[in-house]
Amino acid sequence: MSYKVALNFEDGVTRFIEVDSGETVADAAYRQGINIPLDCRDGACGACKCLAEAGRYDLGDNYIEDALSEVEKAEGLVLTCQMRLESDCVLRIPASSEVCKTEQASYEALISDVRALSPSVIGLSIKGASLTRLSFLPGQYVNLRVPGSDQTRAYSFSSLPQDGEVSFLIRNVPGGLMSGYLSRQARAGDAMTLTGPLGSFYLREIRRPLLMLAGGTGLAPFTAMLEKIAESGSDHPVHLIYGVTHDADLVEMDRLQEFAARIPTFSFTACVASPESHYPHKGYVTQHIKPHHLNDGEVDIYLCGPPPMVEAVNGFLREQGIQPANFHYEKFAASV
Repeated sequence: MSYKVALNFEDGVTRFIEVDSGETVADAAYRQGINIPLDCRDGACGACKCLAEAGRYDLGDNYIEDALSEVEKAEGLVLTCQMRLESDCVLRIPASSEVCKTEQASYEALISDVRALSPSVIGLSIKGASLTRLSFLPGQYVNLRVPGSDQTRAYSFSSLPQDGEVSFLIRNVPGGLMSGYLSRQARAGDAMTLTGPLGSFYLREIRRPLLMLAGGTGLAPFTAMLEKIAESGSDHPVHLIYGVTHDADLVEMDRLQEFAARIPTFSFTACVASPESHYPHKGYVTQHIKPHHLNDGEVDIYLCGPPPMVEAVNGFLREQGIQPANFHYEKFAASV
């Protein structure tokens, strides 16, 4: 038996390793060419200390207090030289990928589908044999190279990998390099290169109610997260508030309805900011956050949207006097 471990480095790079039953995480990482921090293998120095963000494991008792205190252990810190897994796991590594002598993985794929979902959003799907080896945490992003150039653009996965295929929601930016290619030139079968995965914005273990806040194509990481939740289930409420500027900008509504049918604890609200909107829910995302969504602060908030939205939500929480248990966010700005 083996388990999968996501190693999240300080520079945003994520690499996945396979850890055999009974093998330490440190031994498995070095076996696969990733030199995570390590000075000893005896639980004495503490150099391999990392934060376990998800998963079950056994640390044994062959380490000393100076290397890992009981307080640190209670906070989720682990020694990878002593850590033996009992499930898949996510580790935050306090070092850059470069220091650990690893790098972003690169994949080649072909466009399987490209279509305008709205005047402002392009749906892109790519597929390839190399993507059967692709792993990422739902919510992370990848750098896609614009065909015919040496430039890349960052996009969050909007789906989990399935049969070597992944999808994205891409904002149609006027004059944008990627937008122009996708809207005028791209055809099924065109080659694309992606590198990653990247980012610290991803779904953690669900331990309390979740509030997801999406602005525009910031919906993408949440549909990937919801696919994962649909697979594994959640005993806690999950509510998504999805905001756009105009009625025509609303996309993937049928998919959200499907998630609501598949996940008993999931609900969502969509809203449109334009005063000319005919949609039932108008205004900004913050206007649709209700007290029960915040659960007196015992809530994990995930937000993906443009910088003004992030600032607006921060201001709203301060006004409400709410300090959420966790607040994870991804700011993005459109690239031309």
